Amino acid sequence: MKTLEVKASSKTYPIYIEKGLLGKAAQIIRGLYKGDKIGLITDSNVDRLYADALVKSMEDLGLEVVKVVVSPGEGSKSIKTFEEVCERLLAGGVTRSDIIVNLGGGVVGDLGGFVASALLRGIRFIQIPTSLLAQIDSSVGGKVAVNLPSGKNLVGSFYQPEAVIIDPELLRTLDIRFFRDGMAEVIKYACIRDEGLFNLLEGNDEHTIVDHIEDIVETCCSIKRDIVELDELDKGERMLLNFGHTLAHAVEQYFNYERYTHGEAVAIGMIHITRKGEQSGLSAKGTCSRLTGLVKKYNLPFEMPAMESQSVIDTLLLDKKGSSRELSIILISEIGKGFMHTIDKSSLGEWI
Repeated sequence: MKTLEVKASSKTYPIYIEKGLLGKAAQIIRGLYKGDKIGLITDSNVDRLYADALVKSMEDLGLEVVKVVVSPGEGSKSIKTFEEVCERLLAGGVTRSDIIVNLGGGVVGDLGGFVASALLRGIRFIQIPTSLLAQIDSSVGGKVAVNLPSGKNLVGSFYQPEAVIIDPELLRTLDIRFFRDGMAEVIKYACIRDEGLFNLLEGNDEHTIVDHIEDIVETCCSIKRDIVELDELDKGERMLLNFGHTLAHAVEQYFNYERYTHGEAVAIGMIHITRKGEQSGLSAKGTCSRLTGLVKKYNLPFEMPAMESQSVIDTLLLDKKGSSRELSIILISEIGKGFMHTIDKSSLGEWI
């Protein structure tokens, strides 16, 4: 088993990575938690595939499990679902001294983490991510949130888990669209920090890259760990992780989270902002072409859809990575080297 340790300013915790690790998850949880009750949050897809076995293994260790199942998809990252989950956990007798386990992809992890951060003023929680995007990115680092009609992740907290338990074998049941969704985030990590990873992706395709997936998960988690340790609260270095995301969130919202997955929108956002970076002389020539080739290779969208520009600008003006007058955007000077560039909000139209 591979183990990484995240030493965030607020908490130190482990990331465990191993194929087949879900079968050992109950023992890991029991080693971290001496109480009697678990609040398990999952979605209906993951519930059908994996929850029963996890629940049985926890019950075999004397744990009482209060399971809450939400609908799959971005629509569950809402204030309404947040309230419903809190009520159901309370009805099941979950207390502040108990622990919450999130079994699912990015939506479950973000929603469940925010529930843990707020319910009873804070309950400990553990992430068991089941999608590629969640395993390499969203389950690590303590960013937890839900969406508002105004935009994505606008209500949330920085709240670190007790542990992250990653089983790459769970990716075998992942729909190909959502495997590609996660690959967009892998490409992001390669772009901002690791040209060697970018080269590995170029030398494979979505069929052969699975042979390297455990190492890729470890590499991405290591990059995120290093960045989170430097900047837990997203005020500087951690903003690099938002490469492609500022515009991606606007694209997702514009189409009501129905047309594009998060990773698909990120792919579009990365290419668009890199093209603008080249045009502005801030990115090396040929960078966008190389990035576009890789995005195409992993069958992700790469063309900006038609959108009403003022609506997009209004969404971007709510972005969390800015001040009243300025907005920070993430660019790459070349593959493997990300940096932050600050623009005046009055020039936002030129960048989109």
